[in-house]
Amino acid sequence: QVQLVESGGGLVQAGGSLRLSCAASGNDVRFNAMGWYRQAPGTQRELVAGIISGGSTNYADSVKGRFTISRDNAKNTVYLQMNKLKPEDTTVYYCAAGDYCSTYGCYGANRSWGQGTQVTVSS
Repeated sequence: QVQLVESGGGLVQAGGSLRLSCAASGNDVRFNAMGWYRQAPGTQRELVAGIISGGSTNYADSVKGRFTISRDNAKNTVYLQMNKLKPEDTTVYYCAAGDYCSTYGCYGANRSWGQGTQVTVSS
């Protein structure tokens, strides 16, 4: 069974930075696509940033220029560097992986979600 384990969330002041990490383990699965999602209360979980094994990335408009997604294929790990954080970035962030990822999730036989990590940005 594949597990995605996130780390790196926490409390930061507006304008600060955080780096999230997500490590995949189990079944020696190598994911083509990995992504970070977030879900504010009362809203649907949506893509923040995605990356495929070849390195192509995509971002939500609200985080372009502030967040950077990267991955270490050898370690089966994806990162999200978050700079210039704003109070509206406050929510739970989830890591996901699969054959491909779209706006609302990743898909494929081994698609997986992490447990989520809280990011809180104070004003």
